[in-house]
Amino acid sequence: MQITTRLEFDAGHRIPSHKSQCRNLHGHRYVIEITLSGDIIQNEGASEQGMVMDFSDVKAIARQQVVDKWDHAFLVYKGDTAVLDFLKTMPDHKTVVMNSVPTAENMAAEAFRILDASYKDTYGNHLRLERVRLFETPNSWADALRNAD
Repeated sequence: MQITTRLEFDAGHRIPSHKSQCRNLHGHRYVIEITLSGDIIQNEGASEQGMVMDFSDVKAIARQQVVDKWDHAFLVYKGDTAVLDFLKTMPDHKTVVMNSVPTAENMAAEAFRILDASYKDTYGNHLRLERVRLFETPNSWADALRNAD
């Protein structure tokens, strides 16, 4: 069985070497979808009985590990020194320095990497993260998928 939940956040970024508009400082209303797979929990009397995982727990983990850290932040590539120097001039600015250019593809892959260990198989139901889908716009997204084992 697979389940998916969605959260939204706002963040700024730029793609420093982009040939068009994305090289400029700008922001997006991002949507992140978390897809988990697992067996339906059958433990009689458990709060999660009949579920793969409680959606509120899925969201709480995603918020704590990714969404709250990226929400209303400027996501900047560590090699983008011009923007890093600029952001340092703003006291208490929420900046997230990333090891790769903050494209939808790289952000989805990073969110998958961060979240993968966070969804534990607590109930013995083979729970695991399958996909992180990150929408940069309503019509454009990237999927980070679990590799076939």
